Amino acid sequence: MKRLFWFLIAGGGGFLIDAGLTQALIVLGPGPFAARVPAIAAAMGFTWFVNRSRTFGRSRHSFAAEGFRYWAVGITSALLNYAIYSALMYRAPFLQPVVAVTFASLAAMAYSFFGYSRFVFRR
Repeated sequence: MKRLFWFLIAGGGGFLIDAGLTQALIVLGPGPFAARVPAIAAAMGFTWFVNRSRTFGRSRHSFAAEGFRYWAVGITSALLNYAIYSALMYRAPFLQPVVAVTFASLAAMAYSFFGYSRFVFRR
């Protein structure tokens, strides 16, 4: 239960960074698709820190190997997130970007929890 709690804290913080930065960058002009790239990267950096320090603890792998594994899961999760976001934005142009971010993030969250717990931080 503790792991799930901290994973949700990490994910919630990551979501706020992702959605907030996406919205801020859209206002600055790069558009809803280009804005997601730095927003997702910033959110992933934050979630790695929280997941490593609170949710799962350090893995038995070296820092570099753990980082590589984390980013491998994170990047595939981000691709899933971005694909769902893009599909929603294209199929429902009336949808606010933050709503599309929400649905995309929920799907990516389930995938990433499995990947982080079974591949990155497995004891």
